[in-house]
Amino acid sequence: MYAISLGDDGAELRPLEPWHAGEFLAHLDRGREFIGQYIAFGSRETDVESARALLVTYAEKRAADNGGLHGIWLDGKLVGGVLFRTFDAVQGNCEVGCWLEPAAAGRGLVTRAVTVLIDWAVEERGIHRVEWYAASANRPSVNVARRLGMTRDGVLRESHLHRGVRQDIEVWSVLAAEWRAARARTARDH
Repeated sequence: MYAISLGDDGAELRPLEPWHAGEFLAHLDRGREFIGQYIAFGSRETDVESARALLVTYAEKRAADNGGLHGIWLDGKLVGGVLFRTFDAVQGNCEVGCWLEPAAAGRGLVTRAVTVLIDWAVEERGIHRVEWYAASANRPSVNVARRLGMTRDGVLRESHLHRGVRQDIEVWSVLAAEWRAARARTARDH
């Protein structure tokens, strides 16, 4: 198994596999209300069997080359994750996303982890366009898109029904050339 360091704070990005079901469920239980404010991810996973089923779904997506799931561990404890919700290498498009339990919020973990995913997608797989979807009210998620240098393409007004409330969904994206230019500027400045 591999682990990619996300910095000097003990944070790592690792594959999130079906055999992590118990740990994944415990993590979801710690953050269920926080995670579920804007997204339904993990809301139906209430026991080890259902948690494992979700992880199997994403393992199958990775095997089919159309998605994938990675966990964020902080000091050896699963605290969140990032994913390729969709991945289409033929068309050169993918969608990245995230979730995080509240104890890990505010540390830049998602921004650092998604940077690893985008670097890989663009440089290794030739992805041309990376998308990010966020409820307009989910300011932390919108701020991640901004920190990643994405452009807001538009707003899908009241397009997502979550917990009985219609939410506006913002669509953000970054193109491969934009990503490379921003990464080159960052490297030059450091």
